[in-house]
Amino acid sequence: MAEAFNDLTLSADKATRYAEVAEEIASVLDGENNLTARMATVASMLANSFDSYFWTGFYVVDPLKERELVVGPYQGTLGCLRIAYGRGVCGAAAATGETQLVPDVHAFPGHIACDGRSQSEIVVPVFGPDGQLIAVFDVDSDQPAAFDETDQLWLEKIIKTTFA
Repeated sequence: MAEAFNDLTLSADKATRYAEVAEEIASVLDGENNLTARMATVASMLANSFDSYFWTGFYVVDPLKERELVVGPYQGTLGCLRIAYGRGVCGAAAATGETQLVPDVHAFPGHIACDGRSQSEIVVPVFGPDGQLIAVFDVDSDQPAAFDETDQLWLEKIIKTTFA
């Protein structure tokens, strides 16, 4: 199915586009249980569906380091390798368990500049079937205020459907 996705013409309307991509992600991942494969597919398909996405990927809870995230599957420039809970936007999402919607990363207290071109960011916590945090899904844009409530609604829906 992934090959068919590459040729799919997506709607210009953002909410409709998210719905189309969500359907394709579910189709591609049907029957695939490997967590890394699921994360890599979500990051790739979303990164290739939205022009405003500059960096798209996962920071995974490190089972060997308490309250620390380690970079997982992603699309984009080099990411930070490790992020402590509570540090930066990703760390805030991990510590609070809540989505962080940040229109201006430079105004976010403790923002980590993995790539200085980043202007706005949205980070969604990823919970496993047992309700435990397994990762955060991070999307950066090189445009200010690139994300809104529509992005938050659909990214939360895609992440929950894919990993819970």
